[in-house]
Amino acid sequence: MDYVVYAVPFFLVAIVLEISYGIFKNNNTYRLNDAVSSLFMGSLRTLNKLVVIGFGGYVFAAIETHYALWRMDINSWVTWVFAFIAYDFCYYWFHRISHERQIFWAAHVAHHQSEDYNLSTALRQTGTGALITWVFFMPLFWIGVPSTVIVSVASLNLIYQFWVHSEHIPKLGWVEVFFVTASNHRVHHAQNDEYMDKNYGGVFILWDRLFGTYKEEENEIPCVYGIRGPLKTFNPIWANLHIYVKILKEIIAAKDWKEKFYAPFARTSWQPQSVSSQLVKEKFNPATFTKFNPQISLIKGGYAFAQLLVLTWLGFMLLEGALFTYVQLCIIVGMMAFTMYCTSLWLDGKTGFVMEIIRLSGCIFLVAYAYQAGLAQSLATGLFIYALINLAYLLFMCRYEVGASAS
Repeated sequence: MDYVVYAVPFFLVAIVLEISYGIFKNNNTYRLNDAVSSLFMGSLRTLNKLVVIGFGGYVFAAIETHYALWRMDINSWVTWVFAFIAYDFCYYWFHRISHERQIFWAAHVAHHQSEDYNLSTALRQTGTGALITWVFFMPLFWIGVPSTVIVSVASLNLIYQFWVHSEHIPKLGWVEVFFVTASNHRVHHAQNDEYMDKNYGGVFILWDRLFGTYKEEENEIPCVYGIRGPLKTFNPIWANLHIYVKILKEIIAAKDWKEKFYAPFARTSWQPQSVSSQLVKEKFNPATFTKFNPQISLIKGGYAFAQLLVLTWLGFMLLEGALFTYVQLCIIVGMMAFTMYCTSLWLDGKTGFVMEIIRLSGCIFLVAYAYQAGLAQSLATGLFIYALINLAYLLFMCRYEVGASAS
């Protein structure tokens, strides 16, 4: 059973509580643009499950049915404890290799792009990870762990990792020795030279201590969050694809065929030696690092936050019901992703009026199609009202911007 869906409301409540606590302590770790971007990324990951048929699932089913060495007793507590520990061991190696090899980093980098560190960062998940990460968990099916148990412990592992994404939780004494905590996971998200590529465990930090990847957080070295070569955009689509594009460019640019085939599996710092003009990477300096934080008006920020609320509600509705065919579902999810992209233009401090008109025109087209096809009339009416409200707000923003520039 996947418990993550049931935990999402508690995640959102916890985020509100963390924001309130940060404001109360005069140490707010949230920015609207970054938090909205992270929550968009989490929504994309969830929506992706609705439209992408996982090849890994077919592989897991085949192994469990035909190639498992034996089948463990699903009713035994020993099976559950073993599966929980074994899953975290596999997760450690998946997580470590995801930082060390380009194709896996491409599927994981989205989680590390945030330059803030808070509970919304935990929900910033990749939309492409399911394409390849399943490889690391095949051994669990081979040794006979029932798929139901694996799904359950995987969701519990992910839920555990939520709380460690916080700057407000201090070191926890003896707990730091055995378990992943907020302190040692802050190290994992930092881009400081001292902290890079450390602390990969999901629940147990023991794997890092055992395999030499553990690093303690030091008070005199504050964590600087984000990735080397920052995105400088809140666009969730580009956030998911930019490393894949980088790999593709390296494959095209490389003149040696060995390098072309090696590029996806190279270390994350690799560059083709056959390319005459090598990219000179700027040395990271935590003293001069500045967050990407374009200033936007309160009216634009409110518009972006409203889109987040609407998409969150719509996402829950899609997860709970089966109102649409697969093709219709793909269209809706595509429109939701396009809405996230258009909203990111406002968050980036750009003028998004043209793309917003295109988006709202698409909404009206979907309304017309729904009425013509007799689909979910109440939802179509709601979408029509939503488009009209957005259009009115957009015109208000346009007038506000013209007035502000004139003054």
